[in-house]
Amino acid sequence: MHRTLENPPAPAREVVTEALEGALDGRSAADHTAEALVGIALHGDDRDFAEHCCVQTGTRAAPGSPLLGLTVLCLSHIARRFGRLSDEALDLARSLAQRAAADPADVDGRALDGCDDIRTFLYLW
Repeated sequence: MHRTLENPPAPAREVVTEALEGALDGRSAADHTAEALVGIALHGDDRDFAEHCCVQTGTRAAPGSPLLGLTVLCLSHIARRFGRLSDEALDLARSLAQRAAADPADVDGRALDGCDDIRTFLYLW
C-alpha cells in the first residue's frame, strides 16, 4: 500500500473557529481541528488569525492532547512563511517544548521539532 501526504487547504475562518472551539470544549474530535490548524498554518493569508488559533489551542488543550505538539509545529510553519511570531507565541512554543522534553506523554515530540524549526527560521535562542 502506497500512502501519500496531502496538506489540507486553508479553511474559512468560521470553519477554523468552529473546529477549534468544538475540540477544546470536547464537542468534536481533534482530527478536524488538526486539519484546520495545519491548513491555516500552511496556506492561510492572515498570520495574526493563524497564530491566535495556535495560541488558543496550545493554552487550552488538555495535557496529553495531540493538539499540543501540533500547535508548535504549526507555529513553526507560520514563522517560516511570515518571518515572525509574537512574544506570546514564542513563549508558548518554548513552554510546550520544555513540557515535551520533560514528559512526552504530556506533549508529543512535534513540539521539540517545531521549536527547533522556529529557532532556525527566526534565528533565535
